[in-house]
Amino acid sequence: MVRHTPFHPRTSEANMTGLWSHWSGYLSADKYQAAEKFEYFAIRNAAGVFDTSPLYKYRITGRDAERFLAGVLTRDIRKCQPGQAQYTIWCDDDGWVIEDGVILRISGDEFVLTSARQNQAYLDGLVGYLSVEVEDISEGHGALALQGPYAREILTKLAPEVEGLGYFRLIETKIGDAPVVISRTGYTGDLGYEIWMGADDAVGFWDRLFEVAGPYGVIPFGQDALLTTRIEAGLILIDIDYYPARYAWNDEQRTSPIELGMGWMIRDLADDDRAFVGRKAIEQEIAGGTSRWRTVGIMADWQDWSRVYNSRGLVPPMDHQPVSGAMMLYNDKVEQIGWTPSFCYSPMLQRHVGIARVHPHHARLGSRLDLEVTIDHRYAMVASEVTKLPFYNPPRKTA
Repeated sequence: MVRHTPFHPRTSEANMTGLWSHWSGYLSADKYQAAEKFEYFAIRNAAGVFDTSPLYKYRITGRDAERFLAGVLTRDIRKCQPGQAQYTIWCDDDGWVIEDGVILRISGDEFVLTSARQNQAYLDGLVGYLSVEVEDISEGHGALALQGPYAREILTKLAPEVEGLGYFRLIETKIGDAPVVISRTGYTGDLGYEIWMGADDAVGFWDRLFEVAGPYGVIPFGQDALLTTRIEAGLILIDIDYYPARYAWNDEQRTSPIELGMGWMIRDLADDDRAFVGRKAIEQEIAGGTSRWRTVGIMADWQDWSRVYNSRGLVPPMDHQPVSGAMMLYNDKVEQIGWTPSFCYSPMLQRHVGIARVHPHHARLGSRLDLEVTIDHRYAMVASEVTKLPFYNPPRKTA
């Protein structure tokens, strides 16, 4: 059964294309406009609104809530104070990544964890004798992401206290009569906020938001525009950049936090006394230097990209929609040394960029790689190089 988010009465009216995807059983717009690039530039130049309600949301409460999460999450939740949010991951006993998500610390003993997959049974199985309750509050709540350079100015007109809200901080407030939680988070790599509310208040909030946001040129945007911005921001995506360990068939499909570029979450293990799930395996990987991959950015040489297409009598494509499926990477001996699961043409950079997984000794910045592309059913190589992530990181994101 396909479900509708609390904002569907408004998103369905706004969706002029009628194009939808299924996300956790909900309808989610692919794009509202005929050209998703229009939505993309709304995010980068004004602001855009994305319905993120299909995310699973788990309220975790109780006297031992912090202690419980400190043993489940790979990143130390004890460093996340009330009124803060934290991007985090959780792993299995073998140190493979199960999933990533954002956790909001509402108070000392109340948290809300978001995820792309169902985690109720997994979390319940780890509670044991601790005084903690895990409640799935997904269906009863909606969430909107307001992303872009004018996001703060717009939202401040509805909730003045947003003006001083820091990066990955959150507040509880009211907009009209509707209680909301506003977090300075998002998935576009831009200045942005996510607003969490009860499902019954969703349509009313949408209307109030667009009364204020309309003059700024704000429009809703779909998954096509979102997926381009997240690659520019160097943000990973489940089932694309990694498979959740619970559903992988073998270790080739599994990924460790180090291999996924999340080592920064656990760089202080020497001063961390937690016995979190997967710790021993991660420590062994670090000590033994056994990581198989590094996650890096790659950027295609624009002249070489043009050359391989021009040589076939073709106009070089500048398609900003992300490529579906892995593209192989090779060294100068034509040996496969990695792949890029996330790749697109960046409208802001006007370059082809990707998030790649490569062997550690090919991960040095500036390393030359050859990217395999398919032209007229034949393989061709495009010169590329390893670059930093993120590709796009405007100061306003954290300012």
